[in-house]
Amino acid sequence: MGQIVKQKVLAYITRENEGKTELLVFSQKDRPQAGLQVPGGGVEDDELLIDALYREIEEETGLKRDELQLQGKLHKQMYYSEDRSKYYERNFFHLALIRPVENEWEYTVESDGKDDGMKFHFEWQPIEEASKLAADMDNAVDWLEQV
Repeated sequence: MGQIVKQKVLAYITRENEGKTELLVFSQKDRPQAGLQVPGGGVEDDELLIDALYREIEEETGLKRDELQLQGKLHKQMYYSEDRSKYYERNFFHLALIRPVENEWEYTVESDGKDDGMKFHFEWQPIEEASKLAADMDNAVDWLEQV
């Protein structure tokens, strides 16, 4: 039986670039109105949060678990999605990228879920500018600046 409150994981993936901390964000190529987002998604029944986190990151970005270093869990937030009339428990995690990547790239989601085939455009933004994320995904950005 599914949970009444669906758990979600959100990944704040950062890198250092020319002395500044940058956050990985993406937009949907076919749905630009969805706004800027961070990688994340739902936790399956009986799945550990940490396993869901790395699964969602790989599905949405192509980045592998060994390319990231977990910095810790930043925050937990209850979020009500008006368009879905549903509550979510959002778990925000901070991860550092430990290998160089392009400043921008496009990736097609590979998953068994509804996101399969979606095209995302990724880019790095200074964390000061990350307060413009869609659907309140920027709720824990201030915690990054305290780390």
